[in-house]
Amino acid sequence: MTLTTVWAKLWFVPCFFMMLLCRPSQSLAQTYLLRPDRIFDGETTHEGWVVRVKGDKIEAVGSANSVAADGAEVVDLKGQTLVPGLIEGHSHLLLHPYNETPWDDQVLKEARSLRVARATVHAEKTLLAGFTTVRDLGTEGADYDDVGLKQAINQGIIPGPRMIVVTRALIATGSYGPKGFSTDIDVPQGAEEADGHDALIQAVRRQIGKGADAIKIYADYRWGLMAEARPTYTVDEIKLIVEVAKSSGRGVVAHASTAEGMRRAIVGGCETVEHGDAGTPEIFALMKQHGTALCPTLAAGDAVSQYRGWKKGQEPEPDRIKQKRVTFKQALDAGVTICAGGDVGVFSHGDNARELVMMVDYGMKPLDVLRSATSVNADVFHLANRGRLKAGLLADLVAVEGDPTKTIADLHRVKTVMKGGIFYKR
Repeated sequence: MTLTTVWAKLWFVPCFFMMLLCRPSQSLAQTYLLRPDRIFDGETTHEGWVVRVKGDKIEAVGSANSVAADGAEVVDLKGQTLVPGLIEGHSHLLLHPYNETPWDDQVLKEARSLRVARATVHAEKTLLAGFTTVRDLGTEGADYDDVGLKQAINQGIIPGPRMIVVTRALIATGSYGPKGFSTDIDVPQGAEEADGHDALIQAVRRQIGKGADAIKIYADYRWGLMAEARPTYTVDEIKLIVEVAKSSGRGVVAHASTAEGMRRAIVGGCETVEHGDAGTPEIFALMKQHGTALCPTLAAGDAVSQYRGWKKGQEPEPDRIKQKRVTFKQALDAGVTICAGGDVGVFSHGDNARELVMMVDYGMKPLDVLRSATSVNADVFHLANRGRLKAGLLADLVAVEGDPTKTIADLHRVKTVMKGGIFYKR
């Protein structure tokens, strides 16, 4: 053996162990028995239950004496609650908080390569915060880069959550883009402009062809010289978008903050309404009637108000926040299905549980919030293989210290994250 060969072998040993440290923790057996104090199965809580995982699936769930430990590595989660991997209903992995860089500057001045590099960090932070799935609702000027990000995660190139992507999203001409520029200048609009019969059909099909799992539209926005929030697409245009999307098995998501924008999205057939700031009891009754779910994005409005100078906890709540409390309660009173989604990207990725804490503060019970972030989101987003702790479903599991069914803030105390039977935090 030559001296060169010896040095090569000595160099390889520490490098090999470094590679192991950088990979998710995975036993050769790939069979685990997770033993927490309690589990929340997506619907209700069970004390003293365990979950057996084999490969990337849940093999069994039940009381400790009913689930065999044979051949499994026992993982003791004392003092912890095991829940299904949380599902973030409204994310923008290609954005970062507006108090760092305004939205206009992110769209116009940041290179897409820079944005994608930053998004890989966002994806890992999201996963380690216990959110094993995200519905990412628009690249905000980064074209189809969410598709590549999703592929990188699925191929194991980077750690991150499972992604539902909408690519560029659809806007009416001139409605959604950086403001304040000369009328002589055409600036990027932050999403894909399309209007009318043929152009809308082509745009929907193009986005699906590029990899969209769902289609997002802006049913209203602050557009025109007065920058007032007003409806954009007509009901007939929305119905056309929904018809084309549904023919490929995909649903339509609507940004809508005005009552009329919400109404058009609801009767047009959109599956979820995002924000819903100016909803009314009549509008929420219509949502209930049509089975349209609301993703209220409480944390985004809270964050923006603070960016604008509101000192939360020291000053009275701004009118915008007070009104949001009112409309959120109206939606609850009407029995509207509530999704959990914070519009994260407006605020920091990895702080996704901020939305869930606020949902309790605004009137929901902790158990109902947990349902929203697991089984309800799974049902609304057509994810039959996750959102519950049940044999045969994906082994996406999160353990948190304490009991979030009583104290929702315990969701910030993530101790263990498993996705597809692999530990990413342990």
